[in-house]
Amino acid sequence: MQTNINNADFQRKIAYLSLAGIMLHFVAYFIIPSLKIYSQYPLFLVLALGGIPLVFVLVRKLLIFEFSSDLIAGLSIITSIFLEQYFAGSLVILMLSGGQAVENYAMKRASRVLEFLANRAPTKAHLKKGGSIEEIPVEKIAINDTIQIFPHEICPVDGEVLTGNGVMDESYLTGEPFLISKAPGSKVISGSINGEDALTIRATKLAIDSRYAKIMEVMRETQQKRPNMRRLADRLGAWYTPLALLIAIIAWLISGDAMRFLAVLVIATPCPLLIAIPVAIIGSISSCASRGILIKNPAALELLDECKTMIFDKTGTLTCGKPLLTEQIIFDNNDPKKILQLVASAERYSKHPLSSAVIEKAKEENISLLDVEQISEPPGMGLKGIIQGNEIIITNRKGLTQFGLEGSENKIPLGGGLECIILLNKKLVAFYRFHDKPRKDGQPFIKHLVPKHGFKKLIIISGDREAEVRYLANYVGISEVYASKSPEEKVDLVMKENEKEKTAYLGDGINDAPALIAATVGIALGQNSNITSEAAGAVILESSLETVDEFLHISKRMRRIALQSALGGMGLSVIGMLIAALGYLPPVAGAITQEVIDVLAILNALRTIRVVGPISDMSKD
Repeated sequence: MQTNINNADFQRKIAYLSLAGIMLHFVAYFIIPSLKIYSQYPLFLVLALGGIPLVFVLVRKLLIFEFSSDLIAGLSIITSIFLEQYFAGSLVILMLSGGQAVENYAMKRASRVLEFLANRAPTKAHLKKGGSIEEIPVEKIAINDTIQIFPHEICPVDGEVLTGNGVMDESYLTGEPFLISKAPGSKVISGSINGEDALTIRATKLAIDSRYAKIMEVMRETQQKRPNMRRLADRLGAWYTPLALLIAIIAWLISGDAMRFLAVLVIATPCPLLIAIPVAIIGSISSCASRGILIKNPAALELLDECKTMIFDKTGTLTCGKPLLTEQIIFDNNDPKKILQLVASAERYSKHPLSSAVIEKAKEENISLLDVEQISEPPGMGLKGIIQGNEIIITNRKGLTQFGLEGSENKIPLGGGLECIILLNKKLVAFYRFHDKPRKDGQPFIKHLVPKHGFKKLIIISGDREAEVRYLANYVGISEVYASKSPEEKVDLVMKENEKEKTAYLGDGINDAPALIAATVGIALGQNSNITSEAAGAVILESSLETVDEFLHISKRMRRIALQSALGGMGLSVIGMLIAALGYLPPVAGAITQEVIDVLAILNALRTIRVVGPISDMSKD
C-alpha cells in the first residue's frame, strides 16, 4: 500500500479522479436538476478509491508517531464522512494527491538529467584500420585503437591526438573558458566537441572509463547521496498536527461528547498548509516567469532564503567565457600600437583561442590590419608570419628556447591568466596576458550577498587553473577558492558544505550538473545546456546576476508571505479549536469558520503573484 501511495502515476490518477468526481458533482447538482439526487455518487467514488488507500497509509504513520501536515487531512477525510461532508472530503483528497504528484515529479527530475546525458553521449565511433574507416559501437573501442573524429562530432573516448591540428570545445566538461587547441600529442576527453578539422586519436581509455562516463557515474551517485529536505508545510505540520489531536482528545475526554472531537478536527483541517503555501509558491513561480526565471523544482523557492553558503562556478557564471587581452608588456621601447597591429594582422589567420581577443583589442584601438605576405602555424612552434618584410612569431615561454632565446624568460613576469610571447625578427618585443572577461555585475552582486541576503560564506570552485581563478576571486571579492576541480571534486565540496549550512550553487555547464543536484538549491545561469537546466532547481534564462538577485528576493518574499498565511491561518484555527472544544462551535459551524479562515489565508498568499517594479538591491555603481 505504501508503494502505491508514493507512486507518482498513482497520485496523478487519484488527482484526475478527484477532479473529475468534483466536476461531475457540480454538473449533477447545479446544471442538471434531474440528476441532483445522484450528485453525491461521484464523491462516494472519490472517497472510496482515493480516500481509503490514503487513510490506511496515514493510520500507519500515526501508529509510528510520524506527524505531518497530511495526517490531519486524513483524519479530516474520515471526519467528513462521519459528518456527511463528502464534498469537503473529496476536496482534501484532490489537494493531497495533486500536491504529492507534483512533489514526485520534482523528485524524479534527476533521472531526466541522466537521460539528457545519455542522449548526448555518442553511441558510434569511427575506427580507423589501415586505409579504411569502420563505424563501431563506442563500447567496442579498445585501448590503443585508432579513432577518426570528424568535424563537429562529439569525442567518444579519452585519447591522444595522432594526426591533425584543430580546436575542441571542452568548456562543458572542464570549466575551461576557451576552445582548446589540439595538435599531435594533445590529450582529448570524451564529451568534448570537435571543431572544423578532422582529428585522428589513439584511445587511451575505454568508453566506460572516459571522462563523460565518469560524469554520468557521479551524477547517479549524487542522486543517491543527496539528503531530502523537509518542506515548510511538513515542518509546520510536525507541531500543528499533535497539537490539534491533543485538543480534540482532551475535549472528548473532559466532555464525554464525541461531537466535540469531530468539531475540533473539522476546524483543524490544515488548509493553510495544504492550500495557502502551494498558492504562495505558484504565485511566486508566476512572478519568476515574468522576470525570466524558470522554476524547475518548487522546493528551490522555499529553500533558497535559508541558504547561507553560495558556491559559484567561474567560467560563464562570474565571467563571460570570453578571453580578454588585459596586459601588454613591451620591451626595448618598441611602439605598442605597431606591435599590436602586426600581431592582430597575423592572428586573423589563426584558430588559436586567443586570436579573437587580440583582434578585438586592435578594433578597440582603431588599428587597421596589414596584409600578410606569408603565414604558417607549425605544431608546437606558434604562429609565424611575414608582414611588410618583418617576421612576426607568436609563441609561448617554451617557444623561446626553440628560437635561441634562452634566458629571455627572466624578463617575463609570472602571474595568472593565459599568455603569449611576441618575437619580431627573432627578438623578444612583447608579452601579452589574457584573462576571461569578468561580468560587469559580478562585483556588485558578490558585494551585497552578505549584508543584504545573510550569506555567511562565498566560494568559487572551478576546473580552471589556480592563478586564473585567484585573479577573478580577488577581482570580485571572494576569498575562498578551489581550482582545477573535476565534477566529482565539486560534488564532494558541495556535500561537505551541505553538512554545515544549506547551500546554493550557481553554474552553467555540464560539468556543474552533478553539483547543481547535490546543492540544497541549484541555479543554472543561462541556457547553455539542457542537462544543466534539468539538474538545476531554477534556470536564469537571460544569464544575468541581477536576475539571480531578483530570484533571491522573490524567494524571501514568498517565504515571508507563506509563513504569514500558514501561521496566521493555523493561529486562527487553534482559536477556533479551543472554542469548539468548549462546545461553543458545532461541527457545521466549525466547517464554515474553517472555510473563512482558508479564504483569508489564500487571499494573503495570492499577494505573491504581483511583484511590481525593480526588486534587485544591487548597487549600480
